[in-house]
Amino acid sequence: MKALNRKTKETDINASLELYGSGKNSIDTGIGFFNHMLESFSKHSLIDLDIKCIGDLDVDYHHSVEDCGIVIGKLLNDSLYPAKNIERFGFSSIVMDEACVECSIDISNRAFLVFDIPLIDKIGINKVGSFDCELVEEFFKALTSNAALSMHIVYKRGKNSHHIIEACFKSFAIALRNALKINERITIPSTKGVV
Repeated sequence: MKALNRKTKETDINASLELYGSGKNSIDTGIGFFNHMLESFSKHSLIDLDIKCIGDLDVDYHHSVEDCGIVIGKLLNDSLYPAKNIERFGFSSIVMDEACVECSIDISNRAFLVFDIPLIDKIGINKVGSFDCELVEEFFKALTSNAALSMHIVYKRGKNSHHIIEACFKSFAIALRNALKINERITIPSTKGVV
């Protein structure tokens, strides 16, 4: 179990993560929809995640969502590297009713994100409840850069923003779970001899 406290003028976050857990979680970010997405990530990745975020929600949700991404990314990084005896690569295509999103992951120790998800409408406004859809990309940017993952999250189809976003989090969860599968035959999953 890895734990981290990160406190800034904008957020105060206490979190812990168990990479090979059972999907147990306790999530309180003060943002209902975001809580739902992180609970879904934990459940489907089988990663135990506890996170409590006190943020400046009176200003905007941006700081809380981005900083949660930073903290979860750092906890993943501390748990993943040096990578050994894992599959390393993972893929998932997740359907949520009419929506379908794919996620491909390389536990590479190199940060790179392709986020090809059309969530903002033509006039630049899109929300799920009070949650700004543009924050989904901010979360994944913060997470991948701090976890040092290479990841592509790609829209296949869909119209409902809630379904598309939830498919993003679920496809990420399943792709990561697949990449983390233990395989003793692989030893170091790189021709370089280190990840």
